Amino acid sequence: MTIRFAMVMDPIEKIKPKKDSSLAMLLAAQAKGWSLLYIEPSDLYIDQGIAKSRVTELKVMNSLEHWFEKGEQHDVVLADAVDVIVMRKDPPFDSEYIYNTYILEAAEKAGVLVLNKPQSLRDCNEKVFATQFPQCCPPVIVSSDMARLKAFHKTHSDVIFKPLDGMGGSSIFRCKADDANVSVILETLTAFGSQSIMAQRYIPEIVKGDKRILMVNGKPVSHALARIPSQGETRGNLAAGGSGVAVELSDRDRWITEQVGPTLIEKGLYFVGLDVIGDYLTEINVTSPTCIRELDAAHNLDIGGQFMDVIEELLNK
Repeated sequence: MTIRFAMVMDPIEKIKPKKDSSLAMLLAAQAKGWSLLYIEPSDLYIDQGIAKSRVTELKVMNSLEHWFEKGEQHDVVLADAVDVIVMRKDPPFDSEYIYNTYILEAAEKAGVLVLNKPQSLRDCNEKVFATQFPQCCPPVIVSSDMARLKAFHKTHSDVIFKPLDGMGGSSIFRCKADDANVSVILETLTAFGSQSIMAQRYIPEIVKGDKRILMVNGKPVSHALARIPSQGETRGNLAAGGSGVAVELSDRDRWITEQVGPTLIEKGLYFVGLDVIGDYLTEINVTSPTCIRELDAAHNLDIGGQFMDVIEELLNK
């Protein structure tokens, strides 16, 4: 029987096909002969307690000019029409995102395999989740208290401040010991003490890259993508102008993956991106981790195919 594969994602018309990991997954599913269904977040709904959606039949192509064709649309009961749903909606992690996870959880309870697990998408904030592994992390604090955050800065002298709900390196500030803007930065990020943020001791090894380690079924992909900041930047994010270089995992990288991997499986997080700078874990990306295309191209990998194999195993359990 053909597996019916659905993906919840942002508008496919607006993706960058050369770099888009969701497209890589869709191509891998189609290569297995699975039927594809495309869902935008606004398509999801609950009707009399039943998880439903408008779905669009989809074909994808490995092309930079013409990477998709949409087919017919239908309103369906998800449990009747879909075997697996992969949730790939990008942050921001806002109320609407949470509501979507409720609908997907209703589909999951009705028998649909949903990855990553909707409850864990809600529970595992991409920055706070990393603090569950303090043995892997740099000195870090999460707080809305500006006095406490200033004390952390005074202790560590060189600190990164960042919001808990950002992506792509947005609103990340580095404050050195003599930075005169600490107060205004904290006022802005915390909304005058009403919103929690994260403070991390600055890791100088960022100049060698912020490594994205992709985890499939709790195990690391063979290579990571080191996202190297452009000159004058402290952020390695590709969206912030960083450049990507595929690198082998270090012994420390593998140790970090061994620390984190079992918890990912326990929480139903089967496709995850760890961010590692130097010897330290800084974030655990669970919503829509990227870098499949770059790593596939650099080392002739098939990371999307690996993920589809995991899905097939889960469906056959």
